[in-house]
Amino acid sequence: MTESIAEAPPPTLRDHLAWTLPFLTFLVLLVVGPKLPLSPAVEGALRVALLTLILWVASRHILDFRVERGVASVLVGVAVFLLWIGPDLLIPGHRGHWLLQNSLTGSATSSFPEAARDDSLAILFRAMRAIIIVPIVEELFWRGWLLRWLVDQNFTRVRLGVVTPFTFIATAILFASEHGPYWDVGLAAGIAYNWWMMRTRSIGDLIVAHAVTNACLVAYVLATGRWEYL
Repeated sequence: MTESIAEAPPPTLRDHLAWTLPFLTFLVLLVVGPKLPLSPAVEGALRVALLTLILWVASRHILDFRVERGVASVLVGVAVFLLWIGPDLLIPGHRGHWLLQNSLTGSATSSFPEAARDDSLAILFRAMRAIIIVPIVEELFWRGWLLRWLVDQNFTRVRLGVVTPFTFIATAILFASEHGPYWDVGLAAGIAYNWWMMRTRSIGDLIVAHAVTNACLVAYVLATGRWEYL
């Protein structure tokens, strides 16, 4: 562990915000966005534009899209996609169990309005958000910041991919909690992504894996009409 922690000055507020502000903005927009008096296409475009702006202003100096293991990262992304849809295919109806859908986790319904499902622009912006924006903002927060901050609050001293048993499990559980009634597959995904960060120590590889998972989910939704995944 000690060889993975270097000397570094305490992180500034700017350092923390570079890794966390895009994700926090994303969470705020999840709550506020549907309440805005806008069409789904306009609201989707606004979300993509605002999150892109936040990433540029707050995080551009830390963004690193270099990929060390491209093919393997794609395969990890596909594997997580299969983990995500597998339980619903193998055990039809299990998503309705009270452990998965309850007053705390919510219901497994799509937040994408039914009226917008024939709107090409609305679908385009939703897909852009899922495939491009979400992998960046989530990986900066979960694997780039939280996984290191739980090791040492002076997180800039901690190399990417350094974990302890506690930080590995805690981050996976918190990642799962973000996914509501899909917390079971969210936990599996969190474990897979944490493991891949340990192996690659690369935000770029994690963004690729996450983007591939989400691209597969978008394609699956469009092919099957299972909008609850989007």
